[in-house]
Amino acid sequence: MSFPYSTLMVQGTTSDAGKSTVVAALCRLLKRRGVRVVPFKPQNMALNSAVTADGGEIGRAQALQAVAAGVSPHTDMNPILLKPSSDIGAQVIIHGKVRAEMNARDYHQYKTVAMQAVLESHERLLQQYDCVMVEGAGSPAEINLRDRDIANMGFAEKVDCPVVLVADIDRGGVFAHIVGTLDCLSESERRRTIGFVINRFRGDIKLLEPGIDWLEQKTGKPVLAVLPYLHGLFLDAEDAVQPVQAARGAFRVVVPSLPRMSNHTDFDALRAHPDVDLHFVRQGEPIPQADLIILPGSKNTRGDLEWLRAQGWPDQIKRHLRYGGKVIGVCGGFQMLGREVIDPLGMEGRAGSSPALGLLDMTTEMSPQKQLKQVQGVCAFDGEQAPVIGYEIHMGVSTGGALDTPAFTIDGRPEGALSADGQILGTYLHGLFDTPQAISALMRWAGLHSHNTVDTSALREASLDRIADATQPLLDALIALK
Repeated sequence: MSFPYSTLMVQGTTSDAGKSTVVAALCRLLKRRGVRVVPFKPQNMALNSAVTADGGEIGRAQALQAVAAGVSPHTDMNPILLKPSSDIGAQVIIHGKVRAEMNARDYHQYKTVAMQAVLESHERLLQQYDCVMVEGAGSPAEINLRDRDIANMGFAEKVDCPVVLVADIDRGGVFAHIVGTLDCLSESERRRTIGFVINRFRGDIKLLEPGIDWLEQKTGKPVLAVLPYLHGLFLDAEDAVQPVQAARGAFRVVVPSLPRMSNHTDFDALRAHPDVDLHFVRQGEPIPQADLIILPGSKNTRGDLEWLRAQGWPDQIKRHLRYGGKVIGVCGGFQMLGREVIDPLGMEGRAGSSPALGLLDMTTEMSPQKQLKQVQGVCAFDGEQAPVIGYEIHMGVSTGGALDTPAFTIDGRPEGALSADGQILGTYLHGLFDTPQAISALMRWAGLHSHNTVDTSALREASLDRIADATQPLLDALIALK
């Protein structure tokens, strides 16, 4: 069955209104109908990213939406990716490759160039697919960002596509969010907004109906669907750390919530493991006792090292090791385990060097060339050599004696490090917990002997099907509206 929109854009009244999941759900529904659909986000700002088959980097949400659509992730799906390295600066990635490090003001001026990259990608996707399903960013009501906008209505106006506006009723004030957003738009932008989605509703729909009637009468636009609040979904977060569910397992894993933490989706499989109690420890919180400490990836390794010291983590990690605990460092967290991190060109902030934690005989130097690749191999620390699949995203090059004892064998080469006493494991490999065999091997190494395991791919597919089923009324309304 055909779909009456060649390009359809989903925008939100706020960040985290549910744009990503609505786009993913529509992609899955259209795939079921045989429509060749592809996700697209003109501009994304996120520290969670994925590596594409063509060797580029895109937002994690677009990789998830690609899975929903049944297509391989490609850099055209997210032509502009901004990865914040400070409160006012970010790494600018265009078509999957690092273009520059810019502050917010310089990037705002650069948007006219960025828009050309956006339009080129959109045009290429139009030539290959029946429908381009577009996700906006933040909210179109952000007046300070409307000039040179490429992420929301600026893009929609340029390509002349209809817009669906999503609002999260769980936040409260859903009608004010919708009416207020419309009021901030230009007349042409209001005209292209074809209807609303009220997301994350729980309760008696009859109690909501008077509000829906009022909204439709006031705006002259339909509420296309009211989507339910779905619990227990396993979907890759775009950026923010999702609240961890109540502790279930006896095996405690703690992760410092670094200010520039990247790809915390690495730990989603641990979050879902029935025998694991996963904690992200935020600034000012006490550091709990743990069986395993994991240092996550970082977009600013030296800056996050300073944060770790200010929070008392180095002493806690050494105490943890004295009592027989295990430590894993992933990407930036791996670099922190060495003796020194050197950034002579200021790739992640100010130029200079910083002493690291000194737990591995290794030094890391930042370089302009970013490593971006999908990889697979085996766990070298595991006697059964469990298979592992993941990806690398890093700018540092590490050298030193610690690398003589690798943690993995990846694509036939040694990767990572394992300490002589077997308590510390470091790797550049993101997604290391995502295969059932690898998470079982890593948990055995860390001290958890369990018959339970986690298949992240199966959990993700089941969640995509759940959100698609729940979103069917929206698809029906869109088809009927046209």
